Amino acid sequence: YVHMLNGTAFAIGRTIVAILENYQQKDGSVIVPEVLKKWIGKNVLK
Repeated sequence: YVHMLNGTAFAIGRTIVAILENYQQKDGSVIVPEVLKKWIGKNVLK
């Protein structure tokens, strides 16, 4: 049986941290990456 950390092909926590590190603006808002806009429904998270 194959076992994966966090039950997915990638670690969700580390993925979220990577997005925050790369898309966070000086005012603290986060620009939503183009590929995720369809699911999040926003352009910016404040």
